[in-house]
Amino acid sequence: MIEYFLCFILFSVGFYCILIKRNLVKIIIGLSIMEYAANLFFILVGYKHNGQFPILSKESLSQMSELNIVDPIPQALILTSIVIGLAITCMIVALALRIYEKYKTYDIRELRRLKG
Repeated sequence: MIEYFLCFILFSVGFYCILIKRNLVKIIIGLSIMEYAANLFFILVGYKHNGQFPILSKESLSQMSELNIVDPIPQALILTSIVIGLAITCMIVALALRIYEKYKTYDIRELRRLKG
């Protein structure tokens, strides 16, 4: 149960960075922390204590009623989530670099000059 609490604290730290900080780099880091906390939570949901890996063999099929198998679906979904999160992070960093090239600042209070 302590793992879920620590996961919530990690998510809260990322959420704090997004809400309070005014530097674009710190906001991007906070978003990444929140993403890792969500990934960790879903991995913890699929975890079973003393569970075995979900690769079945002839010997394990005969003992199917006795096996405590870890659920592989959350693990596969988290691998997909990591790849998508990396692509989004790269896109946000590229956007932050373009903003810095134009306005010479990462402070979002200074970016109030943006008007459609």
